[in-house]
Amino acid sequence: VLHHGTVDQLGSRLGLMGLELPPRCNIVEFAIDSLEEIQQQQQQQQQKKSALALLQQQIPQQNAAPGCAQQRRKTLQQLFLQSKVIGEESALMEAELETYNYANSRWCEVLILSHRFSKLVFRTRELFACRTLQMLISGLVLGSIFFNLDHDLDGALEKVGLFAFILTFLLSCTTEALPIFLQEREILMKETSSGSYRISSYVIANAIVYLPFLFILAILFAAPVYWLVGLNRNFTAFAHFLLLIWLILYTANSVVVCFSALVPNFIVGNSLISGVMGSFFLFSGYFISKKEIPVYWAPMHYVSLFKYPYEGFLINEFSESKECLESIFGICAVSGKDVLKEQGLGEENRWMNVLITVCFILLYRFISYVILRCRCSRRCF
Repeated sequence: VLHHGTVDQLGSRLGLMGLELPPRCNIVEFAIDSLEEIQQQQQQQQQKKSALALLQQQIPQQNAAPGCAQQRRKTLQQLFLQSKVIGEESALMEAELETYNYANSRWCEVLILSHRFSKLVFRTRELFACRTLQMLISGLVLGSIFFNLDHDLDGALEKVGLFAFILTFLLSCTTEALPIFLQEREILMKETSSGSYRISSYVIANAIVYLPFLFILAILFAAPVYWLVGLNRNFTAFAHFLLLIWLILYTANSVVVCFSALVPNFIVGNSLISGVMGSFFLFSGYFISKKEIPVYWAPMHYVSLFKYPYEGFLINEFSESKECLESIFGICAVSGKDVLKEQGLGEENRWMNVLITVCFILLYRFISYVILRCRCSRRCF
């Protein structure tokens, strides 16, 4: 702050600094134009005060005995080093105070930021409307293409292909939100560097706001697909299918949030997300089974975001199916459980896949938090 007072006091202060106000000139505009000179004057005054304070400290030392000169010099050196250490410690303490001294509590910050994020979602009407129509129309189109599939082996293979396409579509169609997250990141870095709120509050609010929005999209997509295709006609099975769709959309959202914290711009982010998603889909188990994947590529199978929802779709469809997919001489040769056994799956994997998918969501959210914290700390530094 260069001046805190009335306009008349500003004029008097400028006069004391030797800055004369030109005729017919606004004093505030003149002060703004003279910022550099005012700052120089303040620095000179500060230097004079420092020199005067140092002189006042040295005056009592002049009366000391001459034999104590060496001891006095050593003492001054120690005091200098001590003051340096104290200065560094006080700077660290101030940094800690700036880091943890916030105006609002954490949950109050989460509430305020959630309200702001919800406004942001509804203000981007084009994206909101496009995503809503995209999910609804895609569900209807897919339902009409795979309409009322037969409950035989060919129908089962077509259902497996449908599940693979659903995963690819849902996990790869969320990059349009990347520019919004990149724009929000710049705002976040500015606001957190000034101590407006915690980064953790931002991450939590961002995670909460998209839950209901993505749930609406999941309903619009899952309802027409499930009942038009003729999947397992059981409301419990439909609820589990809806849960998997919701988790897939939320996983994709978490991946985009994570990469938006990492990448410098949209072009790099879009390319990186597409490459990662393509790699995950390759090792999902649809193109090549887990048994056939080489040992050195086996870890990619287990970190694939496509693996666990894909297996969840198969379990949900075939684990409780009582229909025979293929019969020979009136004897059932292939059933839904046989399809799961071929994949090494069973009913016991149903909720384990859900849990692992939730863990992936939390992992990507946590990684985004760490990246944002590092970015904001470096900006503050």
